[in-house]
Amino acid sequence: MTDSETGPQTNAPQAPATPDPRTQNSYHSVVVVDDHAMFRSGVRAEIGAKTRLLGEADDVDSAVRVVLETRPDVVLLDVHLPGGGGVEVIRRVHEKNADQKFLALSVSDAAEDVIGVIRAGARGYVTKSISGDELIDAIRRVAEGDAVFSPRLAGFVLDAFSGAIDIASVDEDLDRLSQREREVLRLIARGYAYKEVARELFISIKTVETHVSSVLRKLQLSNRHQLTRWATDRRLV
Repeated sequence: MTDSETGPQTNAPQAPATPDPRTQNSYHSVVVVDDHAMFRSGVRAEIGAKTRLLGEADDVDSAVRVVLETRPDVVLLDVHLPGGGGVEVIRRVHEKNADQKFLALSVSDAAEDVIGVIRAGARGYVTKSISGDELIDAIRRVAEGDAVFSPRLAGFVLDAFSGAIDIASVDEDLDRLSQREREVLRLIARGYAYKEVARELFISIKTVETHVSSVLRKLQLSNRHQLTRWATDRRLV
């Protein structure tokens, strides 16, 4: 055939393919709970193309409300939140919807955070160093009923079940401390000077001293050396 018989040849760009709604519907639905807007934005950018994002929240009350309203396949949950923390979100949601699945996503890799949120009912715990593809896979696995942990954190859970960590005493002692006292405790145990703790937490040195004194009193410890050993024994650092 000649060109005249086949009609004019063009190089017009093809229209972008329309996403297949069947594929979109097969993606797992997610709610992201974190008190840092920039982090939530980063999560959206990493997983938005391969999940259905149903909502976000930045504290306990808003998280409970959004999760119960949208009932996602998986809630990505930060451990430390204004209003009571991730454990409180799980507790209140499970009172109304016992089947809701939670995947903790936190900067913290402390044993008490891992154990506490798993005891509350989360199906997994990964740290914020996880890649986007790994997080999408973790969401899928939790939605399908698996338990998912970052490799190092899995050891905490195994130790807890084996009895290597005394969960009851860890929780009992830590329950005496406020969230800010726990943050100060962890930094002091890592070797930070008071001035460095103050800079890290955006508080005064005098406030750091007050928190350290309170922690020592509540844990019945005498000095910074004992505090560091106490935290190390419980894998808080």
